[in-house]
Amino acid sequence: MADERILIAAASDDGINVNRHFGKAEKFYIYESIDDEIKFLEVRNVSPGCGGCGNHNDSKIEANLEAIKDCSYLLVERIGERSSQAAESFGIEPYEIPGNIEEGIDKMIRYIKVQRLFD
Repeated sequence: MADERILIAAASDDGINVNRHFGKAEKFYIYESIDDEIKFLEVRNVSPGCGGCGNHNDSKIEANLEAIKDCSYLLVERIGERSSQAAESFGIEPYEIPGNIEEGIDKMIRYIKVQRLFD
């Protein structure tokens, strides 16, 4: 991933921690990683696509994915199988990594690098 520019969307309600379920997220914090340097870019506001108890609004989920479609990766506290598959159809790879956003991005990047060793 050296010198590769990637964008990451993090579901957060405080801008510090990945602490939102994908379907309940109201905003995504967008980060850029180039050569392992992580930089915050912006906040993108969205409408939650899940009302709880499995009540999903497919058009809102799709609109939320459209709002982050330039991102290669998505960090969330939790994501359901249907939303995970929808994200992947947009070319976005979701990861459930709750906790500090920048630490989560670092963990994700290290994991991806190890996986690429075996490709």
